[in-house]
Amino acid sequence: MKIEEIQGLIKFVAKSGVSEVELEMDDVKLVIKTGSKEKASAPQIIQAAVPAAVAPQAAPVAQPTAPAPVAPAAVEPAEDSKYVEIKSPMIGTFYRSASPEKPVFKNVGDAIKPGDVLCIIEAMKLFNEIEAEISGKIVKVLVDDASPIEYDQPLFLIDPS
Repeated sequence: MKIEEIQGLIKFVAKSGVSEVELEMDDVKLVIKTGSKEKASAPQIIQAAVPAAVAPQAAPVAQPTAPAPVAPAAVEPAEDSKYVEIKSPMIGTFYRSASPEKPVFKNVGDAIKPGDVLCIIEAMKLFNEIEAEISGKIVKVLVDDASPIEYDQPLFLIDPS
């Protein structure tokens, strides 16, 4: 398991709101505990065991990340603007449609309402539909189709009026 995958898993666990995740693969066992929900603490790797044949020195250690909000898609006003940003709730790959042959979920100028699917984010072989949490009109799509995205990266600009 690569360090990037471990860091992505830590971010995913922090965002999901669960208190503990245990993952065991062929030669790696990983336990991530986030602490209580009342206490805003960063997730920590409690145990990472790798056989000596894989890593003769020490087990890989990932740096804990800052706690993430539990909202499925963060919605925040854009700086100095009347528009609202819809941000990515996870790291992964951004897709505007369900498959290459299908039409995009929403285009610039389309009206949206809460519950409308705006895009799909693929994270760790799971396809997550990102739904609108506000009503409005799409002003701009900030990410290209099939692009890698980061946690909290702005995806869409919405005019809520």
